[in-house]
Amino acid sequence: MTRLAAIDWGTSSLRGALLDANGKVLEERSDARGILKVPEGGFPAVLESLFGDWLRIEGTRCLISGMAGSKQGWVEAPYCACPAGRVEVGRKIIRIDTIPGVHIAIVPGLSDEHDGVPDVMRGEEVQIFGAMSLTGLSEGLFVLPGTHNKWATVKNGRVAGFRTCMTGEFYALLSQHSILARTLDAAAPLDEAAFLQGVTQSGNGQGLLHNAFGARTLALFERMPRQELSSYLSGVLIGEELRTQSLHAVGEVVLIGSPALTERYALALRATGVATRTLGSEATWAGLYALSGFAVADNGNTIEP
Repeated sequence: MTRLAAIDWGTSSLRGALLDANGKVLEERSDARGILKVPEGGFPAVLESLFGDWLRIEGTRCLISGMAGSKQGWVEAPYCACPAGRVEVGRKIIRIDTIPGVHIAIVPGLSDEHDGVPDVMRGEEVQIFGAMSLTGLSEGLFVLPGTHNKWATVKNGRVAGFRTCMTGEFYALLSQHSILARTLDAAAPLDEAAFLQGVTQSGNGQGLLHNAFGARTLALFERMPRQELSSYLSGVLIGEELRTQSLHAVGEVVLIGSPALTERYALALRATGVATRTLGSEATWAGLYALSGFAVADNGNTIEP
């Protein structure tokens, strides 16, 4: 392999990076055509239209993570059950041959189970492997904020288990489609003081269903300006999420995601006395590069590095 076309194909968007043989990022691209915007059978055409020049470079392989491997995506790559590390996931990478002459493979997601109820992730496992590679950590708590946040525990270089919290989606629903939408500005920038007030309020023992209503009453009684209310609501939700985690023995949390989201989690965690370090898109590219050594031969067998 002389080049790797590393592709992270999500539900609402996709992004890619061209990496050299040593994993260095040579170029990055992004597009709004997530899997929900790709017509049936249209995945090869979209990939070629966006990254065709990369794919035509001699010796280039393409490795795709994220929702492209889901039942609604290009080809389903079955989940790999936890505990799982780079080796276990690498062995389940599947090869697809829909573009003649181009080596394309898809990474499976991870599954876990809590009290008889399954939990899943797709794409985040790659970010975790990348974060481990970049930080040198083989143990710890890795948090990936997003629409559906992931809290993953890593032991001995493997994801031992994880939990998903729908915090991002709940924020969108409350701030855009509930009565709260009439009194707050969901597009307002982060107000740290209001956010931390919300984080503190979440610990009052009254529960999310009560505390969220405070975003309305604070406006009714003019206790908080409209532009600060979205930060307060965000703090209440994230504070509730943190309240359900076991953080008493955690020395540091590794945050992986966009700056806008990781900043909030870093603020909330530090307020509880937990240190953080933050990674962004570099974790995705490092993770796909780390998995790229698991080549898939023409006969479908995995060739481990």
